[in-house]
Amino acid sequence: MTMLAPARVDTPIFGDDAHGRLTDVAQTALAAARAQGVTAAEAGAHLSQGLSVTVRLGEVETLEHTRDKGLSVTVYFGNRTGSASTTDLSPAAVQEAVRAACTIARYTAQDECAGLADPDRLARVIPALDLLHPWNPGAERAIELARDCEAAALELDERIQNSEGGSVATYEGVEVYANTHGFIGTLAGTRHNLSASVIAQDQGGMQRDYWYTVARRADALEAPAAVGVRAAQRVLARLGARKLSTRRAPVIFEAPVATSLLSHFIGAVRGESLYRGASFLLDHLGKSVFPSFVRIHEQPHLPGALGSAPFDSEGVATAARDIVRDGVLQGYVLDSYSGRKLKMPTTGNAGGVHNLTIDPGKLGLVDLLKQMGTGLLVTELIGFGVNTVTGDYSRGAAGFWIENGEIAYPVEEITIAANLRDMYRGIAAVGNDVELRGNVRTGSILIDNLTIAGS
Repeated sequence: MTMLAPARVDTPIFGDDAHGRLTDVAQTALAAARAQGVTAAEAGAHLSQGLSVTVRLGEVETLEHTRDKGLSVTVYFGNRTGSASTTDLSPAAVQEAVRAACTIARYTAQDECAGLADPDRLARVIPALDLLHPWNPGAERAIELARDCEAAALELDERIQNSEGGSVATYEGVEVYANTHGFIGTLAGTRHNLSASVIAQDQGGMQRDYWYTVARRADALEAPAAVGVRAAQRVLARLGARKLSTRRAPVIFEAPVATSLLSHFIGAVRGESLYRGASFLLDHLGKSVFPSFVRIHEQPHLPGALGSAPFDSEGVATAARDIVRDGVLQGYVLDSYSGRKLKMPTTGNAGGVHNLTIDPGKLGLVDLLKQMGTGLLVTELIGFGVNTVTGDYSRGAAGFWIENGEIAYPVEEITIAANLRDMYRGIAAVGNDVELRGNVRTGSILIDNLTIAGS
């Protein structure tokens, strides 16, 4: 079995001039906008490329090379706004995109909240965040890694006889954002992943599960065999799944699915949801939303992390901050527009949050199961039955029924029903098995006394 030992690539695939090329494009757009008499303008130019391979049952199923480029430009005539975009970065196409944006702006209504971010909020010092680690394994090597990943899963147990494939993907991108306040910022980064999804079957039926690894550096990925084995172990554990009768019980959301609970929370404190009055957390600033031990915060400057960024998509400097401290909501998630709507300053979240983190507790998942005693461990959530206006929560789920702190048997075809207000207040513990494969960082979360709808 081949181990992951990627070739070292010290320079970006695009070459060292990508930053300069994109800066020229953005500045050309701003110059063209000024020539049209705009009050203000902003432009974002990007280049990206990647390779993705999927192997199923040892045969190549997909092999895709991607390359993308583009420019988006927004212009302001007072409080009138127009935007346009193009995938052609030639000077003539850039000029045409600017003219299109200006034409649109002349026909839009005035909006007093429209405009660039305030100049004093723009990033002036750009920290080095270690985000760019290009990897170009080539198609043959990527196919080999995907095969090894899938083979490790298929070889673990004879009950695993089918597969949805082993996959390898690489991505590299560079973006330049500039505006007429004089700000020019570059953000370049990479993201690589390796995954396997397999199907197991016995006399009781068929189950599917998967595992994946993702990182900015290829040499930080788990080995293909380890990913395949983990996928196989997870699917085997699901064989013999049963239904549950409807009941109320404590529930542990395993860390990879617990991230969704924090994502729903961020959706409810986003500026757009708030100024539209479409949030169950409207007017909750300074109020208790979680138990007193809960702290939720952003860490935008973690070196090498998947959610790190020195500035947001408006050029506003990012900074570490608490969104929830001692269970109390400390701040919203705002860009400049929503901040003006709410008469509050931007929080540097145009484009989203950065490495959102809930502080972990002292217990791992095994000890959380013991603390829970009897209840449900959720390892998969299905469907999108979440209403952030009312907080109503209803999602299909699968996982394991726990008795005396130990797994008793796998379960499926159940639904978890509650209200997010009660779920957040009912958090009893957060595990230290922190999920690091994305922009939301949380351990497994134990919530007391939820409704589990079954047969």
